[in-house]
Amino acid sequence: MSQLEIQNISRVFPGKKGTQTQALTPINFNVNENDFVTILGPSGCGKSTMLRIIAGLDHPTTGQVLLDGKRITGPGADRGMVFQSYTLFPWLTVEQNICFGLREKGMSAAEQKERSSYFINRVGLKGFEQHFPKQLSGGMQQRTAIARALANDPKILLLDEPFGALDNQTRLLMQELLLGIWESAQKTVLFVTHDIDESIFMANRIAVFSARPGRIKTEIKVNLPHPRHYTVKTTPEFMELKAVLTEEIRAEAIAAEQR
Repeated sequence: MSQLEIQNISRVFPGKKGTQTQALTPINFNVNENDFVTILGPSGCGKSTMLRIIAGLDHPTTGQVLLDGKRITGPGADRGMVFQSYTLFPWLTVEQNICFGLREKGMSAAEQKERSSYFINRVGLKGFEQHFPKQLSGGMQQRTAIARALANDPKILLLDEPFGALDNQTRLLMQELLLGIWESAQKTVLFVTHDIDESIFMANRIAVFSARPGRIKTEIKVNLPHPRHYTVKTTPEFMELKAVLTEEIRAEAIAAEQR
């Protein structure tokens, strides 16, 4: 039974003097409950556009998106979104940022404290509860953003290249952190990236996007065992998947340049 159903969605953006840009051709795609799916594709292929439609931050030109059988028409607490850019409230502390959605739901102060403390510990930010975003590194800010999204207990977690702005070592640590949380919590995750290694390491299933106008070119299952350790990236199985995906993405990058 699919938790998320993407039914024939496309997106066309109007331009100047009656011109149009087609970002997405009609896409049909399903995500099962507790699945971890990465959306992999070259820059500008429409990956983020599709994610924004699922988040309710944009609307499809055609088609619809269903979450647990209900049509998505706008943002909702049933979807948690983490962006590449740091989107914390700068005037709120780590704890206050994480509690923001909980307060809006009407949760008691004691419940907010308990829930925020759990996720602060889970993402390794104990001792930084009263720090403001400007006092944190980029990786710590993204840890806070992930904790904030998870604290609201969404049905599905949407991540738009959340580690793209981080240095390589921090990025690898954040990948392990998020994957470890998913392995224990089994939250449904849809993760957009253009990094091939990241897509393989994180996912159970990879949807490869074509060059713009975006469509899902192919789907590849990742049968690497859990729990995953970073050393899996040196195994023959990982390298075989990487070779296949490298060819897929290279072909689409060339196609994009020729258009």
